[in-house]
Amino acid sequence: MRFTIWDYPSDDETHIRWARDLWDAMRPFSTGGVYANNLGEEGTDRVLAAYGENYPRLAALKNKYGPTNFFRLNQNIKPAT
Repeated sequence: MRFTIWDYPSDDETHIRWARDLWDAMRPFSTGGVYANNLGEEGTDRVLAAYGENYPRLAALKNKYGPTNFFRLNQNIKPAT
C-alpha cells in the first residue's frame, strides 16, 4: 500500500499527480463511502458520505446529547443551530 506522503515540497507536483491518477482509476470500483477517521478539513459533503444513511440518526443523537458540540475537534456531525 502506498500513502500520499512525501518529504520534499519540490516533489509536490509529481506525488499529487500520481495520487489523483490512482484515485481516478479506482473510483469506478469504489462504493462512494468515506473513512471518517481519515478526513481532514474536507467539508460537510465528505462527512455526509462517511456516515451515509446513518447521518440523520446520528445528527438527532448529537442534538440530544451534544448540543454544545463539545466533541468537535474532528470531522464530526454538527448539532443543529
